[in-house]
Amino acid sequence: MHKHLDREMENLKKLFMSLSTLVEENFFLATKAFKELNAEAARQAIENDFKIDDMEIQVEEECLKMLALYQPVAIDLRFIISILKINSDIERIGDLAVNIAKCSVYLSEHPPIEVPPHFALMIQKTQVMLEKSLVSLVNLDPPLAYEVCYLDDEVDELKNDQEQSIVLLLQKNPEQAGSLLRLLSVARYIERIADHVTNIAEDVIYSVEGDIIRHHTQSRDVAKKTGTNEE
Repeated sequence: MHKHLDREMENLKKLFMSLSTLVEENFFLATKAFKELNAEAARQAIENDFKIDDMEIQVEEECLKMLALYQPVAIDLRFIISILKINSDIERIGDLAVNIAKCSVYLSEHPPIEVPPHFALMIQKTQVMLEKSLVSLVNLDPPLAYEVCYLDDEVDELKNDQEQSIVLLLQKNPEQAGSLLRLLSVARYIERIADHVTNIAEDVIYSVEGDIIRHHTQSRDVAKKTGTNEE
């Protein structure tokens, strides 16, 4: 039975990584649409979400089947449970990428607005977080997962800066309220994606070490101790 479980675990990993790769590509596509005001790229990102939803259901069904048929224990059990949890976060990242794409369509159809400085930096850091979280999952690499947890604090700070700047722009340019409010939404969507990515990193740590890491303070302290501070 253990050989069957090993085979099923490999199939699950391949299926999940296909889903993760598609979500990562869709996030890049949605942010490209935002930065370039590319309505066609935005619409492609929106269409891709249907495939993401289908694959998310497949991953969940595979996990439940393995739990029922093989009754895994120890690290195998933790890994399957982690995939179940990460699967939900991945699907939500896909949904938030679609929201960014929809805002991008609106922005592309209206007069250009001023975008606060460091908006691109916030996007870049979140993309790096997503990439690192998936690499940490593939390689079962807790130190890399801790780096992701640390970066989340930086994205939070950047999001707060963007919110303050957008509020000031709203006060100066009330006629641009529709576009500026969508810009504000994009900042919040990106920050929420970073939160879901952090959840993924925390589940990698749980899968390998059996430790439940839920508080950013603890993650940040460990990151500093392990030398993963990227300032």
